[in-house]
Parts: sequence; C-alpha cells; structure tokens
Amino acid sequence: MADYSNQIKELEKELSTTKYNKATQGHVGLVKAKLAVLKEKQVSRTQQKTGKSDYGYTVRRSGDATVLLLGFPSTGKSTILNKLTDAKSEVAAYEFTTLTVIPGVMEYKQAKIQILDVPGIVSGAASGKGRGREVLTVIRNADLVLIIVDVTHPEHYTSILREVWESGIRVNKTKPEVYIKKTPKGGVQIGRTVNLDLSDENLAQILREFKINNAEVLIRSVIDADEFIDCIEGSKKYLPAITCLSKIDLATTEQVDKAKKMINADIAISAEQDININSLKELIFQKLNFIRVYMKEPRKEADMNVPMILQKGSTIGDVCNKLHRDFASKFKFARVWGPSAKFSGQKLMLSHMLADGDILELHLR
Repeated sequence: MADYSNQIKELEKELSTTKYNKATQGHVGLVKAKLAVLKEKQVSRTQQKTGKSDYGYTVRRSGDATVLLLGFPSTGKSTILNKLTDAKSEVAAYEFTTLTVIPGVMEYKQAKIQILDVPGIVSGAASGKGRGREVLTVIRNADLVLIIVDVTHPEHYTSILREVWESGIRVNKTKPEVYIKKTPKGGVQIGRTVNLDLSDENLAQILREFKINNAEVLIRSVIDADEFIDCIEGSKKYLPAITCLSKIDLATTEQVDKAKKMINADIAISAEQDININSLKELIFQKLNFIRVYMKEPRKEADMNVPMILQKGSTIGDVCNKLHRDFASKFKFARVWGPSAKFSGQKLMLSHMLADGDILELHLR
C-alpha cells in the first residue's frame, strides 16, 4: 500500500510558503483538501499495516460529565487531579509518570464530574508518537478538555493545539451549519445565507477532491476552507475547553502575567499550594453549562439534597425523557418553583425551559 508521507510533506511545504490573500485563497483551499484526503489515506494505511486502531484506551463514563486533563508531561496534571478529586494519581518529579488513564470524581455543587488524567502528550502525538493517538482518542468521549500548560513553558500551548487539531478535535468551536446532500446528477449546487470569501467554484473544487461531483450544498455559517473540509469529512468532534496555567508558585508575578497573556489562559493555578483550585472547580462547572433542578412529588417537600443535573437550555420534556421514556407520553402538566417560573407553583408544559435552582413537580396521567 502506498506511503503518502512525501506527498503530505510537499503539500505542507507549499501551504507554509504560499501567502494567503484573495487571489490565492481558492488555491490554498484546494491544497488543504488534497492534504486532508492524503492524511486520511495515510491513517488507513498505518492501521492496515500495524493492525492497530486509534482506540487504545477505554474508560467507562460515569457521573454527570467527563473532563479530560491534557498537557505535556510534567505539567502537574496528576497533582491537579488529586486536588480536584479523591483519586490518587502517582506524582513524581520526572516525565511520563502517568502510564494509563486514571479517573477520579469531582463533587461540586451536587454534580458528580468524572476527571481523567491521561499520559502527557508530546509533539507528533496525533501521528502516533508516544501514546499520543490513544490519548487524543480518549478526548472524543469527554465533555470538556482542561488544557494544562506549565507556566515555565507557555510555548507548549501552540503544540498542544496543533496535536488536538490534527487528531480531528475542534476546541471552543461550534459545528458550522453546513448541509451536504449527495445527488445522482446535476453537478454541485450551492446555496448560502451568508457571505463567504470562498467562491462557489472554490467550494466545488474542494468537493471534487473528495470525489463528490454531484451534491446540493446549503451553507448557513460563515466558514473558511478548513471548516468546509471538516464538514465534508464529517468526523470532527467539537468540544469546549479551558486553558489552565499551572505551577504558578514556581514563577514571579511578572512571569505569570506574561505567560497568561501569551496563551490567553482562562485561569492560573498552583495545585501544590492550593491556589485558585476552588475557582477552577467553579470554572469547570460553568463551562459544562450545568443547571440543577430539584424534583418534588405532589404534596411532599422537594428533595434538595440530590438534584437532577441538566444542560442549560433543558426543558421539562428533557427531564421526562431522562427519568423514563414513557414519562413524556403520560405527562399532564408540571408545576415549577424557582428562577424560570413567573410565580411559585406555575403550571407549565413540556416545552418550558428550566433554570438553575428550579423545583419541578411532574403530574402524570
């Protein structure tokens, strides 16, 4: 089976030396499409040659959400895990201490959040260096990525983002509204509700690289060539992420400020000195978009000890579906006390959107 590594290097070199402007954007998009196709072929070749898939680690999900700690070796991930949870991850002052996935559970605001400590990644992880590909695959099952960057090595951040991108994971990005329907004939027909830098011909050329010669395409989001290629491939994972600067006790205030600005960090912590650990817990809770809804039976007090953990935007219908698949069909009405109700005990229906701290009483047929 052909080795595509030389062709990939040539195309990457061409991309790095081509100035991006209005005159070259169509060509750049085409080169990126060719590159994406070759990389996919190279991954398939590697898997067939070695008999190994990307799925090297398996972790059973538990709790209300899963957060993965991602970073280079020796960034303090194990210490952070131990501070956030009751896990006991081995901590040592040398690289590659964590040799497998170590889970722990963080209990915060009555939510149970699974935290995973995985081996540190290195440059080249996405192409299989070290345990990189397996580690990056575990992210696909997470709900949030906590990117840990050592305050003394802020330059590692760019490398981490590159490896995550190469592995098909898009952090802090929303999946574009692009709909591609293959058709038996008629060529490529493109409809758009937004203005793009890419012309219809540019888009059609990119599609042809993926052997799509006939299709109806509807674009409702502003996208570039990379995002259009992602939509064609349809295999990308979109995840929220928090960038966390670690070990700030080992640096001066000026060094911390400089590193924080350099990587646009969301938070700076020291797990060793317990600095900003509670703030990190709150940030994780907020980034997961959680709300707590307390259930109440008719003529009884609400259970304020064990809330139902839901995503922001959840409705009464979502609660019914989560409790039992038959609840929605048996639903008569609900009463709600709390922030989302206009008054205490308001009578509401399935489509009503709930808020954090609501008390919900279901009435079934």
